[in-house]
Amino acid sequence: MKYIYYFLLVLWFIPASAQKSETAKYLESIGLVNIAEADSSIVIDLMYTRADNFTGKVLYEDLHEAYLHPDVLKGLLQAQQELKKHHPAYRLIVYDAARPMSVQQQMWNVVKGTSKNIYVSNPARGGGLHNYGLAVDISILDETGHPLPMGTKVDHLGPEAHITHEAALVQSGKITKQEQANRLLLRSVMRTAGFRALSSEWWHFNWCSRQEAKQKYKVIP
Repeated sequence: MKYIYYFLLVLWFIPASAQKSETAKYLESIGLVNIAEADSSIVIDLMYTRADNFTGKVLYEDLHEAYLHPDVLKGLLQAQQELKKHHPAYRLIVYDAARPMSVQQQMWNVVKGTSKNIYVSNPARGGGLHNYGLAVDISILDETGHPLPMGTKVDHLGPEAHITHEAALVQSGKITKQEQANRLLLRSVMRTAGFRALSSEWWHFNWCSRQEAKQKYKVIP
């Protein structure tokens, strides 16, 4: 028992930086910032640390922290404040942020040659904004800590997740009016903070265009 106590005591005094994964340390070395360290009220729950995503695999084997480019992080912190202005008990929850291109390739390998390939950026064409630390997959937690219902789970690859015809989705019973209202709230706070919604995924927001990303930012290998 005393050895367990000693082990826990040692862990307590190890600097947080020493406990970070190699991937986390690498992301920091290229200038990306840990979201939770900037604002601990934003909840982090990376969906690719588990196998219950569209690939059926764990893609982040040693990464549990969410990182963004500093330019984007400022916008995210603003979005959190904007949300709290209207709903003080609500919080943002991040499901994915900066994503190495090596992980993007694993995702692409799952969907290439299928009808789902429209939902995953092809690494051969430069990948997507996640691969620069310029995009975030996000939702809202209510006052009880539960995600607001949005009509589909995060990572649902299908028309029910699209934001372009939500009125039709409500009319057909695919999503409810309340779920549509929750999506509108999310888009409102994110757009106010400077983010751009992705038409095919209610949870995905970009900071800039791909052209701007390629011109001004560096891809994450």
